[in-house]
Amino acid sequence: MAISWGMRAAVLLAVSFVLLIVKFRKLGSRAKDLPPGPPTIPILGNLHTLLHSPNVHLQFEKWAKEYGPIYSVILGTKTLIVLNHRKVVKDLLDHKSNQYSSRPDMYIGQDLISGGYRLVFMKYDDEWRLARKMIHNLLNAKQAVNYVPYQELELKQMLNDMIDRPSRFHDHVRRYSTSLVTTFVFGWRSPSFSDPAVKQIYDGFEEFAVASQVSASLLDYYPILQKLPDWMFPAKTAAKKLHKEEIALYKQYIHRVRDRIQRGVSPPNFCSEMMFPMQEKHGFTDDWASYVSGTLLEAGSDTTASIFVAFIVAMVNFPRVQKKAQEELDRVVGPKRLPNMDDDLPYIRCIVKETLRFLPSSILGIVPHATSTDDVYQGYHIPKNTGVMLNVWTLNNDPEKYPEPREFRPERYTNDNLRAGEAANAVDVEQRDHFTFGAGRRVCPGLNVAERSLYLGMAQMLWALNFEHKLDDNGRPIPVDINAVTQGIVARPAPFECKITVRDEEKKRLAKTAWADCVTMLEKLPDGIRSTQYANSGGFKK
Repeated sequence: MAISWGMRAAVLLAVSFVLLIVKFRKLGSRAKDLPPGPPTIPILGNLHTLLHSPNVHLQFEKWAKEYGPIYSVILGTKTLIVLNHRKVVKDLLDHKSNQYSSRPDMYIGQDLISGGYRLVFMKYDDEWRLARKMIHNLLNAKQAVNYVPYQELELKQMLNDMIDRPSRFHDHVRRYSTSLVTTFVFGWRSPSFSDPAVKQIYDGFEEFAVASQVSASLLDYYPILQKLPDWMFPAKTAAKKLHKEEIALYKQYIHRVRDRIQRGVSPPNFCSEMMFPMQEKHGFTDDWASYVSGTLLEAGSDTTASIFVAFIVAMVNFPRVQKKAQEELDRVVGPKRLPNMDDDLPYIRCIVKETLRFLPSSILGIVPHATSTDDVYQGYHIPKNTGVMLNVWTLNNDPEKYPEPREFRPERYTNDNLRAGEAANAVDVEQRDHFTFGAGRRVCPGLNVAERSLYLGMAQMLWALNFEHKLDDNGRPIPVDINAVTQGIVARPAPFECKITVRDEEKKRLAKTAWADCVTMLEKLPDGIRSTQYANSGGFKK
């Protein structure tokens, strides 16, 4: 008997429906050859747990205790491999860096907000290597020494601002880190945090961080949702609007550099000496150039500022450390001058390392790595294009490596004389001081500059200032939570109040005189400074 077209259509529809059910039954489940991980539920996998977790880093730490040095998390259609032990990090991100240096697809963060240009989200390809080469030439260990004069100048303003307006310490550290980066990337200072351009950088980054969190990433976990019209997913509209604002700001910066070059008033900077010549050679667009220089600015600004705030949290809560550091400063530096980079301050170096470990700005490794090829590790299959997360909070709080990790103990690093870059590249993983700067080929390119900023900034603050709990109306100390951090691309200590006072009037006078001398020098150099000009002015003694 012949089968009618209607019956055939019905059979095809039934078969398609069954296949669809089978496909969706597997969605959200963990493949048998993946590393172990928390139980999944259909469709969502483990996404529901993260969506309901106010502190995602603590959830990842909890799973690390349950599932060990390497585990997997299923996020809708995607798999995330989580690295929780220093040896696993060394084996994969360092020893197999050619396979583990790409990035996952990021539709909201990269495609919509960043136009495909944001350096931190770029795939491991020729464009990323070109950008990384330029930035390495700007920030490598040899070049970083040249920025010490700028760091000393900006830190003198920061110290002066903290003395005058201590309650606004958060703004002061942000202004410092922003001005330092605008100086060597674009060739001009950022003397005030109230400058609209400076505030736009931070306001834009705040929006970007929110837009890149788990809820917005649903479009990455379920790519089919990307086809929905914008009105059905407001995050898409917000992302496109943010991109227009960002690229307008970043283009404004490079156009300003070109104008200053034409007028002959541009000091040496990254754009004029590296970016523009490379653009002429390789022919990349102004959009690409704008985002590489602009996101270099936002990355360098927010991370260093966050670590300075973390340092203040530690000093308020661990007065023993503050006292010991001030004793070292009084002994080595004395009362008649500010600390400088030539001062040998071993305990301050330990405080820098411990601050970076204790409250990292990258609690979940900033952005996951991704595999470029299939791999097998410890018998587990790690497929191509799989996200791989450096679980920084868990790594930095490993009690095996750091006994009583929530105690702030700079003494952990007493015999550690390696710089951050040396520790990151050490053959022996036990020499790694912390993982805040990342690992492998995606390690933070600015770690050499950041380490010097932190060393000199913490030394000067402790030389001149005391940090204490603020008292409430009943005279009781207002707590400052050592574990409360914001969530997002860059983590910061949650907002808090504290009491900042000068140690004595003579240190106050010296600090304010040092900045007044800089102001006089800057008034003679309205178009910016060169390192040699600042050195010759007496502002920097090598």
